[in-house]
Amino acid sequence: MSQIRIKDAAVYLGVSDDTVRRWIDNGLLDAGQDDSGRTVLDGLALAHLARKNAVLPVDPSEIGRSARNRFVGLVTEITMDKVMAQVELQCGPHRVVSLMSSEAVRELGLELGSVAIAVVKATTVIVETPGRS
Repeated sequence: MSQIRIKDAAVYLGVSDDTVRRWIDNGLLDAGQDDSGRTVLDGLALAHLARKNAVLPVDPSEIGRSARNRFVGLVTEITMDKVMAQVELQCGPHRVVSLMSSEAVRELGLELGSVAIAVVKATTVIVETPGRS
């Protein structure tokens, strides 16, 4: 069982330490103690709670597609020359950057503050773990 300390759980959930402690007191999360006597949470239970509480805007496009990784957000930056553009979206807590043609930016009507959906279809996804060599 993966054990997560309260302060780290708060960071992963985007809430304060006090909120995590209240959730423990209210029975929303079960806590235990590690070998040092510190309060810890089960990593899997925390992951389930993070998934349940994740709030991302609903995809307004109503388009069916095979790609499951869709991030709805707001355009925060566009860097464009004659041929290519870099478009940044803020999708909830995630920053997504896309490189595309300048023509595509114009055709999509992308502008700062507009709503856009980043669709990610990748053949490779790299997963890293903190603190491991």
